[in-house]
Amino acid sequence: MPEYKACKEAFTDALLKLARQNPDILIISSDSRGSCALNTYVQELPNQFVEVGIAEQNEVGIAAGLALSGKHPYVCAPACFLTARALEQIKVDVAYSHQNVKIFGVSGGISYGALGASHHTLHDIAVLRCFPDLQIIIPSDAVQTRAMLQAIEQGTDATYIRVGRGKVPVIYNEHYSGEPFILGKANRLREGSDLTLVACGEMVYHTLQAAQLLREKGIQARVLDMATLKPFDEQAITEAAIDTGAILTIEEHSIYGGLGSIVTQVVSSNHPVPVKNLAIPDEYLITGESLELFAYYSLDAKGITDAAVRLFDLKRGFHA
Repeated sequence: MPEYKACKEAFTDALLKLARQNPDILIISSDSRGSCALNTYVQELPNQFVEVGIAEQNEVGIAAGLALSGKHPYVCAPACFLTARALEQIKVDVAYSHQNVKIFGVSGGISYGALGASHHTLHDIAVLRCFPDLQIIIPSDAVQTRAMLQAIEQGTDATYIRVGRGKVPVIYNEHYSGEPFILGKANRLREGSDLTLVACGEMVYHTLQAAQLLREKGIQARVLDMATLKPFDEQAITEAAIDTGAILTIEEHSIYGGLGSIVTQVVSSNHPVPVKNLAIPDEYLITGESLELFAYYSLDAKGITDAAVRLFDLKRGFHA
């Protein structure tokens, strides 16, 4: 059985270690100490913490001001509110103003489950990737989350990070020899020549499970973890199109404007091959927990496997 750990806990644990060494690091919270796993940080470093209450727009604006003063602010709040209520502040105060603000959105995608559409975050990639000078990262596990934080703290670019709510399987361990995170680079987690599966965030683990099921069916699938959505690793996608002849994308986002749209654009421009996108359909979702919704919308291992088999059959017909 895999080890399980929440990405948000890995993030705040790692940020606490960095903040002990650097007093310029501050966390700005919008009444999100519990949801962002900030309690230990606040208890140890209260002078490096700002609480604004339920006021995400103020939260982002304050962070931009702190960045102008030479501080290293981290905005922490539920992703659904940050990328809706505070969208103008992210656009103008952070991205347009070129401020060193890291925006950490928790409980992204459908993590809030039964709380429904008001708390789902299925639009963030589509919206935020339109803002120049804003990096977008969706790590897949706790190990990658820690490595990602080390990387972005060394830079000065505005960055949006989205993670889920609960514990997720650890992918990057002693069984993976490469670096867990390099900004702008995809990680090839599995080799294969029949087709490529491209995923990000929590979908990466389910995609790896699907790749194993496909192998049992005689289909060898390459698996790419696309943790960085902006800047995007176009070379990895183009190589996958050339080498494997078909690509399936899997994401916890609306079918519009996310990973699938990016990959489709890259493939159509550089090396056209069959591409299919697995994502959340254009509808308000049924009520349920994350794993129930993944299964219902074919984003679990079985659904991914079934879609990959259909794509592989399409590829054979495409090249016949």
